[in-house]
Amino acid sequence: MSRVHDALRKVQPAAATPPPMRDGELPAAQAEPAARIAEAVPPERSEAVARFPAVPFNPAPDASLLDPARPGEAPAEEFRSLRTRLNHIQTLQPIHSLVVTSPSPAEGKSFTAANLALAQAQLENNFTLLADFDFRRPVIHTLFQLQRSPGITDYLQGKVGLEQIVRRLEGTNLFVMTAGEAVLNPLELLNLPAAKQMIEELPEMFNWVIIDTPPLLFAADASLLSTMAHALLLVVRIGSTTIDSVTRAMGSLCQNNILGIVVNAAQKSELYSKYTYYHSYYSAPES
Repeated sequence: MSRVHDALRKVQPAAATPPPMRDGELPAAQAEPAARIAEAVPPERSEAVARFPAVPFNPAPDASLLDPARPGEAPAEEFRSLRTRLNHIQTLQPIHSLVVTSPSPAEGKSFTAANLALAQAQLENNFTLLADFDFRRPVIHTLFQLQRSPGITDYLQGKVGLEQIVRRLEGTNLFVMTAGEAVLNPLELLNLPAAKQMIEELPEMFNWVIIDTPPLLFAADASLLSTMAHALLLVVRIGSTTIDSVTRAMGSLCQNNILGIVVNAAQKSELYSKYTYYHSYYSAPES
């Protein structure tokens, strides 16, 4: 496990020594986040996303997605905590595109990507794009009950334009790009210049671009996409993922831009065993 910790330590942002302050000047820690928030939604970004069509927000009943009507649930709070950490990192580094993957299948990468995107989109003017780059076994369209095609593969093959594959979920700041039609050569498609150009240009329109990908140990897609995106988040599952698979997955990456590891399938009793009373007190609505 020490190799995993060593790899994670290497990607921690270095602490910079603040310059001397002049009279009346705010410390950098206070001034920088405010400046970045002001820059987060330039007028051209609002105009850019306005051209995408809206579709009903109709998640599948068994999708296990966050319910805005029940914000006090433990899963919602955990994803808000993850959102807070990522948004803080964004004030320190120019990170706007994030690959979400896992070592092996069935560890919760798509569940994590979808719910993190929903949590980000709950913030005002925080335009968030959820992009399904898992061309092998895509599920994002199923979670939100959308058509799989037209989608990303159709765009990369030159069949449709960007306006035809990005959909805004009504009443939210969340936009979704589904995978598109099934293809025999997903890795070859990702090696096209159009794929790199797309991932580089999408952050000009969205504050967060969250990219769902195939597992690292079963395809090279996520490793390739991590070289195009700003950062990567690794999802592991309690009782399923082994230390060896985490180590091998991290070793398969072409770029060391891992922000951290998300542990999936924790029980509520494990999360709040020492703070049950306080969690119940703060999450319960006032009578």
